[in-house]
Amino acid sequence: MLPDILRDFKKFSSKQIIKSIENNLQESRKEWLLRVFKTETGYQFWQVGSHSIELWSSAVIDEKLNYLHQNPVTSGFVSRAENYLYSSAVDYAGEKGLVNVVLLR
Repeated sequence: MLPDILRDFKKFSSKQIIKSIENNLQESRKEWLLRVFKTETGYQFWQVGSHSIELWSSAVIDEKLNYLHQNPVTSGFVSRAENYLYSSAVDYAGEKGLVNVVLLR
């Protein structure tokens, strides 16, 4: 059941994200973003498969949260995690981000 939910979420959200990129005339990186997600059969936004990880300790939670926050840095989108507009890293740095975030630690 959970794999079906995850599959459906990925399918729906990826279509919506690609459609948003295609329809956003103000996005200066539009063509680049579409090239990044382009495959031989269409677009792929999410990685294939799912890799569930049990968050069984504070150390594991911190490790995974740090990994998520560092993804935009590793990809070269920003130089600091707090600078990525859609990240909760700014909230963990003591500031306020775009959405209400419940801190895990």
